[in-house]
Amino acid sequence: MSILNMSATERFRDAIAQRLGLRFDESKLDSLADLLRVRLERRGGAAADYLDRLASGDSPDEVSALAQELTVPETYFFRHIEQFRAFQDVVLPERLRASGTDGALRILSAGCASGDEAYSLAILLREAGLNPFRRVSIRAVDLNPAVVRRANAGRYSAWALRETPPALRDRWFRREGRDFLLDGAIREAVTFEQRNLVDDDAELWLPESYDVIFCRNALMYLTQEKMRLVVGRIARALAPGGYLFLGHAETLRGLSRAFALCHSHNTFYYRRTGEAGAQRTTPPSHPAASPVARLSPSNDWIEAIGRAAGRIGKLAKAAPDLVSVSEDSSPRAVRTARTLFAQERFEEALAILDARKATRHDGPEVGLLHAMLLMHCGRFLDAEAASRAILAIDQHHAGAHYVLALCREKAGDPTAAARHDRAAIEADASFAMPRLHAGLLARQAGDLQGMRRDLGRALLLLRRENASRLALFGGGFTRPALIALCETALQHGESRR
Repeated sequence: MSILNMSATERFRDAIAQRLGLRFDESKLDSLADLLRVRLERRGGAAADYLDRLASGDSPDEVSALAQELTVPETYFFRHIEQFRAFQDVVLPERLRASGTDGALRILSAGCASGDEAYSLAILLREAGLNPFRRVSIRAVDLNPAVVRRANAGRYSAWALRETPPALRDRWFRREGRDFLLDGAIREAVTFEQRNLVDDDAELWLPESYDVIFCRNALMYLTQEKMRLVVGRIARALAPGGYLFLGHAETLRGLSRAFALCHSHNTFYYRRTGEAGAQRTTPPSHPAASPVARLSPSNDWIEAIGRAAGRIGKLAKAAPDLVSVSEDSSPRAVRTARTLFAQERFEEALAILDARKATRHDGPEVGLLHAMLLMHCGRFLDAEAASRAILAIDQHHAGAHYVLALCREKAGDPTAAARHDRAAIEADASFAMPRLHAGLLARQAGDLQGMRRDLGRALLLLRRENASRLALFGGGFTRPALIALCETALQHGESRR
């Protein structure tokens, strides 16, 4: 790629980030260069003129065309069905009570793609048998005009219905050739619009205008700046006590303090509190509510800590050795990175460590902090490399083995994950987190004896685990919450016997 092309491609990437909010790293520059060439061939003119128009915001049609090329429309009905069950059993009854007998119920599907999500909600509402005089609105928006047109058509393949319960499929769809046509009553229940989530759209984001917002698998593609803007608009647009559902790989950690993290039906979602420093909670309407927040007994611990919205800062107050700049003798960049980690500003902390040069005085703990930041930022292969670099110096480093266990689980390799958990346990028998992780992996494998052994031991160790180590490895969960997680996993595991 020539210097001129590289400059034009980087301008193209910047314009895409500004107009669509989409984030592309250096590895995607060649693909963006190919797309830029295609767009220039279709529209004609010089690259500089095209990029000027795109950057100025004077080309809405071109933004729509780029959206069709760059967005990911893959979805299906009742995707992650546990979230729909939480909506049906917890969120819907609670919001109906909050709105009163004749109040409106207002739902937004943001980044709706081909409409599968919004129509799934409409089906559940119809199945709930709401008062016919109840005003219900489902609004669905997406930047890609092609998928909005497809959503309005209401025609889907069998593959799009692969997770739809057969009774619902038979009741609300009619087969036409190889496709399925959605019932007209469900199609009429949803309003589809082409909207850009990153635009300053005052009408879309009217304050307190929605009871529930589904925005799943959209934030993960945005730049950090646009992600913060969209989350802020969502927080303002939700009514107090309103609910937000994100994708399973998405989290509000470090993005907003206006939400409490909720858990039921083996899934996480958020409730707007409007309070800074909101903590995770179990929704008040859920019959299993407990004074202690019950976290997911998920077999995938790395997913659990990735979704967490807990405040590590609370633990940091009890762990000045982790975050205190004044008392830490480490280089200033490392001290700053630790402070930012405690504030959950992971990308900023990672940028500081990436920018500094390693010194001969750096111990393995600096590398471990780097590995944890890489993992929190979703760079699991890099986190593995950083952990292995520590093990090349100290093959019995418990923290490095634990990080590798989390990364291997994320990579779909539970055997290697369990092996690294055991290595961490052998290196430091007092370390609670690999015990907890090993117990969850044993539960996943159906090894109830191993589950009881490791989770039981983790319960004992968590009560006296070092606060700074919990702050680094606990994923934002407090000590009582981690204990509750062990107890819940043990109870659920025993109930499966």
